[in-house]
Amino acid sequence: MWVYADMDYLSVLSLLVKGMKHPLPGKEAQLSMSPTPVDHRRFEASLPTDHRKGAVLILLYPKDGQAFFPLIKRPEYPGVHSGQIAFPGGKMEEEDEDEVDTALREAWEEVGVRPEQVNIIGKMSDLFIPASNFLVSPIVGFSEQIPDFVPEKSEVARIIQAAVSTLYEPHFRKQKVLEFSQSFRLDTPYFEVDKEMVWGATAMILGELLQILENGKN
Repeated sequence: MWVYADMDYLSVLSLLVKGMKHPLPGKEAQLSMSPTPVDHRRFEASLPTDHRKGAVLILLYPKDGQAFFPLIKRPEYPGVHSGQIAFPGGKMEEEDEDEVDTALREAWEEVGVRPEQVNIIGKMSDLFIPASNFLVSPIVGFSEQIPDFVPEKSEVARIIQAAVSTLYEPHFRKQKVLEFSQSFRLDTPYFEVDKEMVWGATAMILGELLQILENGKN
């Protein structure tokens, strides 16, 4: 896995559609990009009773013949995810019918992706984020054209158009120790995308996406 391949948009889309027909790789693939020591609360069968549900959108689209997807940088704010790189997404609201509705609504609100522009492929494995008490459902879809991205200024500091091929290039896969306090450090694998550090839950979700693409070869 993770051997660089210059795959065009249609090839990536085909692999993803095929890969999603296999059993989801889930925890094993997510752990491939997890900081250590691993927070095993992510994978416990019983989640906190007060946990919240949310969804993110992984949207593939063609750009210069290659497969791209949008990431966002959160603004600086007093919160656990301040300044981090994420997928468009957020918490499920009462009016949302399901996780797909949540992902599409949030992508529209945050980056201006029109819901009718998105063709849904399916849902990847849920991932619990202990720091914010969210159970996140990654929804995968595609667009036949580049969306007309518009950042929602209060929630999005910048939009990053990331190439799937970048995730395969060894020099964009890195590791560093993040020191949060004198007694708390994380040995953290990450993707460097447009000079930004993509780590934590977002990197773990991308780890499963790469394994799904790999499974699509079979």
